[in-house]
Amino acid sequence: MEFVDFDKTLTDEECKRLSAQNDRIVSEHQANMLEVKAKKHWDLFYKRNESRFFKDRHWTTREFQELLNQSETTKLILFEVGCGVGNFIFPLIEENLNFKVIACDLSPRAVEIVKKHPNYSQEQIKVFQCDITTDHVFEEVEAGSVDIITLIFVLSAIHPDKFSTTLKHLFNLLKPGGILLFRDYGLYDMAQLRFKPGNKIAENFYMRQDGTRSYYFSIDEFSNLLEEAGFEIIVNTYVHRRTINIKENIDVPRIFIQSKARKPLGW
Repeated sequence: MEFVDFDKTLTDEECKRLSAQNDRIVSEHQANMLEVKAKKHWDLFYKRNESRFFKDRHWTTREFQELLNQSETTKLILFEVGCGVGNFIFPLIEENLNFKVIACDLSPRAVEIVKKHPNYSQEQIKVFQCDITTDHVFEEVEAGSVDIITLIFVLSAIHPDKFSTTLKHLFNLLKPGGILLFRDYGLYDMAQLRFKPGNKIAENFYMRQDGTRSYYFSIDEFSNLLEEAGFEIIVNTYVHRRTINIKENIDVPRIFIQSKARKPLGW
């Protein structure tokens, strides 16, 4: 894995692909309906795929050392925003790390799938349906009560107009000194370059065929969002990886953003 702090340099062919995306932009009406039906589209996604689509994220403790809480005396409060069907939280539980887990997702169906997992326990996990862009989260989680928040491939699915509100909510949920762990799609990732005309909603924001959406971040943009929300940035960098599937003859570069940010102790 390679960590870098510069933008990808586009080839002439990649520039043409990005330019072609502007030939046919998603209409304003369709874009508004995607926002209105966001929960429905994710619910249908999990209805089709259940727990089969995403692989369990066993890489998280390697990438985020903050998740290696093996203290026998201090149980930290971990809040996973956008938990899906539990591909992040259940591998952590299997490692017997000392956390009280809170998790939420926009999709009611995803929440129900989490509750049916063989490792689900009400004593160890509190999971609920929530739109993190609204104040509903504060009805379930007390402000200033969380040690670690994870936001893994979630913010990109939210409308850019709501990025700031979302991050301010997470800031307010953290204890002073609490940590936000973030990974998401980076600017000019292979997936962004593959979108055809008719999928672009706005700059770096796209519609997938199933009605879900995806945004692609630059590190400068995300740094500004973090600072505006009140966070101190610990790390904010591009991560370059490759997706390899020998059976299907796939070997493509990927670009992600990985960040760690802290709520200042003075709050």
